[in-house]
Amino acid sequence: MVGLTLMTLLMLSLGISAAETDFDRRRASLLSELRLELRQLAPRLEQGGVSEAVLDAIGSVRRHEFVPEDQRRYAYENRPLSIGYGQTISQPLIVALMTDLLQVEPGFRVFELGTGSGYQAAVLAELGAHVYSMEIVEPLAEAARARLDRLGYKQVRVRGGDGYLGWPEQAPFDVIIVTAAGDHIPPPLIRQLRPGGRMILPVGGRYVTQQLVLVSKEADGSVTTREILPVRFVPITGAH
Repeated sequence: MVGLTLMTLLMLSLGISAAETDFDRRRASLLSELRLELRQLAPRLEQGGVSEAVLDAIGSVRRHEFVPEDQRRYAYENRPLSIGYGQTISQPLIVALMTDLLQVEPGFRVFELGTGSGYQAAVLAELGAHVYSMEIVEPLAEAARARLDRLGYKQVRVRGGDGYLGWPEQAPFDVIIVTAAGDHIPPPLIRQLRPGGRMILPVGGRYVTQQLVLVSKEADGSVTTREILPVRFVPITGAH
């Protein structure tokens, strides 16, 4: 019986190792695909392309850990995936673009509206940021908090609540990222962005073209915006 148990454990271990190796291969293939697509988008980007630091961060995050079990075989396809409750995990290409446009540096304080499964927060943490993330769907917030802790992302704090209002007691933030679309830029988030900071978010309604917008807050508190490209995100929810 002991021998059989040990053999079973060995077979399970080999199966897990093989699966992880396959995920590693798919993740490397995804990075190659992203590089090709990003070259085509280079004219829209400030530095002519996404930095290697951002791509390395995406390559370090095990995306299959951030999707439901029945979606894992699609984890390294360059597309959004359902995570339940009407929410999605963003397309890796969009994650790369949004992260790069924020120009995150180690030690930055980042506010994220819309934790989802925690994937975007993990990418930001790989860049050395301290992430304060809010998720209005409580079961998603709880699952993301447990997942990020299990995977070792100790510099990410997840809180259940309405991210439209920001996280005032942790403000100001060096950068802010919004992963759901509204028809305007939330004023509380502008106030919580430090002078010199940046915010990236999709702006537009559910049934109209949304635009990925880069917000820059100048030293004097004035705000400028720039449209980057059309996108499609789930809508912001909450009492606002």
